[in-house]
Amino acid sequence: MTALPSLPELRRTRAPIAWLFALVAVLALACVVPAHAAGLTFPALTGRVVDQAGVIPADLEATLTTRLEQLERQSGDQLVVATLTSLQGTDIADYGYQLGRSWGIGQAKLNNGVLLIVAPTERKVRIEVGYGLEGTLTDALTSVVIQKVILPRFKAGDMPAGIREGAEAIADILQKQPDKLEQRTLEAAPSNTISPETMLFVFAFGIFLLVVIASGFFGQPVVPTAGGSRRRGSSSTSDTSSSSSWSTGSWSSGSSSSSSSDSGFSGGGGSFGGGGSSGSW
Repeated sequence: MTALPSLPELRRTRAPIAWLFALVAVLALACVVPAHAAGLTFPALTGRVVDQAGVIPADLEATLTTRLEQLERQSGDQLVVATLTSLQGTDIADYGYQLGRSWGIGQAKLNNGVLLIVAPTERKVRIEVGYGLEGTLTDALTSVVIQKVILPRFKAGDMPAGIREGAEAIADILQKQPDKLEQRTLEAAPSNTISPETMLFVFAFGIFLLVVIASGFFGQPVVPTAGGSRRRGSSSTSDTSSSSSWSTGSWSSGSSSSSSSDSGFSGGGGSFGGGGSSGSW
């Protein structure tokens, strides 16, 4: 009669099999993830506003294009607004950073690009932030813009207003104008009465941005990033001159008479690593 194998012998026999299964699983995952990413298709980068979903009125698209061009001239940062017909079954955060890399938004060495992405079909919105701006447009600040500025207008059925004010709020942060950003959060509130929690949140948010501005006035505009590294703020243009184009807060000003054609625009080769925030309505 053949003796049954002992427990240690069984373990020695099963160990190579377990390692083999683990190796097969890892290889399968490595093949599936790139295949899924490679299967995504992205709209063409036709300008600073890519309205694939067709939800932005023509006059607003023209004004947005002019304003975003001004923002880039004054700060060097590239902000692109994109609406999508579909996320193709992908989480908007995954789609967002891949879209940013595909388009190369921002300058190659500075990675100072930002995407405001709206997917009406899935009812999702995201602010995707390039590596170089993650210390300025932090996850916390982008969440404030989405939750306090964009989503209240989306939920009220006014998508163009949400996109317009969202883009302005992003510019407020990039151009260090906390008073205007704070006002936008108040204007977007669903009622005339503001809860004490909301007031405290807005107050703390305003103090944070004031600290960021003060750091620029004292010669070292350095903002700590989430990873502990530091990024110096852009000082190529003065905040005083840059604030003039956005100070009115009105997107219907005369600059919309400029041509809405933005066919010459292209990304500068910037990269994205998943910084930013998402929301839904």
